[in-house]
Amino acid sequence: MIDPAAFCEEAVARLRHDVPGKVIVAASGGIDSTTAALLTEQALGDRARSIFVDTGLLRAGEVARVSEFFRASGLTFEVVPAAERFLKVLDGVADPEEKRRRIGETFIRLFEAEADRFGTDRLVQGTIAPDWIESGGALRDTIKTHHNVGGLPKDMRLKLVEPLRDLYKDEVRAVARHLGIPAAERQPFPGPGLAVRVSGPVTADRVRQVRVANAIVEEEVERAVAAGTLGRPWQYFAVLLPVRTVGVTGDNRVHGAAVSVRIVESVDAMTATAMEVPRALLARISERITRELTGEVVRVLYDVTDKPPATIEWE
Repeated sequence: MIDPAAFCEEAVARLRHDVPGKVIVAASGGIDSTTAALLTEQALGDRARSIFVDTGLLRAGEVARVSEFFRASGLTFEVVPAAERFLKVLDGVADPEEKRRRIGETFIRLFEAEADRFGTDRLVQGTIAPDWIESGGALRDTIKTHHNVGGLPKDMRLKLVEPLRDLYKDEVRAVARHLGIPAAERQPFPGPGLAVRVSGPVTADRVRQVRVANAIVEEEVERAVAAGTLGRPWQYFAVLLPVRTVGVTGDNRVHGAAVSVRIVESVDAMTATAMEVPRALLARISERITRELTGEVVRVLYDVTDKPPATIEWE
């Protein structure tokens, strides 16, 4: 385990050495990018500009929640709305790797424009070790392409700065606590957002459906944790599956979607264990999803697969 204080001192010194001018920071609201953003701001002051992109692929209430989180962390930031842009390039795309490539390229093109406006050619990312390990390269197999690694276009004009590149998630959380970032145990959320929780083709309507289901899973799990009936999971979310299944609404036969619920324990995201969850909790989640998405989602499943052989996210 690293010494957080020593790491922060070294990271700030390295940032001052590596970035002679201005820099923009890709700040998603997760622990990784927020930690990288705060380190950069400590090192460079107003020569750093943190940007939070509203991709239209975020969870319910995410823009307000992330903005509050940044303010509580003491981070100066700017929100850039880009939902229409991201949903347009993803419309109808089903292949998980293609989703990540398109998301990665769209982020970079947006950041290139923002960098030009700010007068820099450098971009700070919160890349951590599992991102580049799982993205493959050299002698490593590609487990899944992380949009901030393998999803980068070959002709990008920005020079990357990655102060957390060699850290694992538990180490990043230790650094975040040292920096005074609140809620350092906040569950991870993938950079590509809900696009990788819509298994199969991405459409605005399918993103809406998984946003509703995901919010229900988070609310019910957090209620169970607060009541002491469930230990704090590492990650908990919903995935909209690319299938149609038979259901019943009133006396009518309907064809609707299926949702899978994923609740896992982990330390560093390299391995994970599907949690033993009370049957009553799963019943509440299922009842709420099928009621709040009546006629749209008719079946709810629970994913009991560990990592490996599965990854934590489905895509």
